[in-house]
Amino acid sequence: MTAPDGPVSAVFALRRAVPYLRLFQGKVFVIKAGGEVFTDPALGRSLLEQVGILHRLGIRIVLVHGGGRQMTDVAESLGVAAPFVDGRRVTDSGMRDVATMVLNGTVNTAIVARCRELDVPALGISGVDAGLVRAVRRPPKTTPEGHLVDYGFVGDVVSVDANVLRRILDEGFVPVVSPISADDQGEILNINADTIASALAAAIKAEKWIIMTGAPGVLRDPSDPDSLVSYTDLEGLDRLAAAGSLAGGMLPKAAAIRTAIEAGVRRVHVISYRVPDSLLLEIFTNEGSGTLVVPDVSQMAPAEVAG
Repeated sequence: MTAPDGPVSAVFALRRAVPYLRLFQGKVFVIKAGGEVFTDPALGRSLLEQVGILHRLGIRIVLVHGGGRQMTDVAESLGVAAPFVDGRRVTDSGMRDVATMVLNGTVNTAIVARCRELDVPALGISGVDAGLVRAVRRPPKTTPEGHLVDYGFVGDVVSVDANVLRRILDEGFVPVVSPISADDQGEILNINADTIASALAAAIKAEKWIIMTGAPGVLRDPSDPDSLVSYTDLEGLDRLAAAGSLAGGMLPKAAAIRTAIEAGVRRVHVISYRVPDSLLLEIFTNEGSGTLVVPDVSQMAPAEVAG
């Protein structure tokens, strides 16, 4: 059916959205947004406006944010080294201080402040708060090239206390989660935001995990934005990795997607925050706006494949 033009188009769009509203009201969506979206006031506002709409429609939102670009800028201004290995940041003591200051302070507070302007009842927390995320320091690892890498004060998730999120959601708030956590001895650890979001989505049994990124979605050719993969599954991700399609920051994303799906998250979406209303398009239309990742494409609904 072709959408009508003119004043009836809004009614048409609302009618199309009703089945999704029935399906998703009361369900939990975990949304992970890279910190770069919040460096652009217009893009950041647009994303949070969409989060607010979903919240008002009865969808329970957990928003996890990164802040890599902001951390790199602050580190450079302070003369702190910020190296990466296989798309993951190496965090020495100086970089850990920067991460804590930027993620828990500058970025998290700015997001919650913008939510106040938009009348979204946001509550800023980190993995440290109320024992939300238990973590351990990552041991040194050998890269595929045979190099031993010590990631420093980078954490791996041990467990998530989903009841912390449930209590916040039950009170009607939108938790805005910084990916800083700590081990049982109180050692502060920096954790990849995709890893945290994946663990939260699995623990709270989220209906969807939505990854907002600068790219259109998962690309067959990272240099070609027109090579979008509309949908795939875990085997498809493996094929893309073997073909070299998952490079840089997409590598930890793919690993986190696999962890979430294997833990029971049924649908993971990778979409661009640069596309207008991409979050609403992905949720309320069959066509979507990015890449849908499922456990097995043979079990997808016909509408998902058609979209």
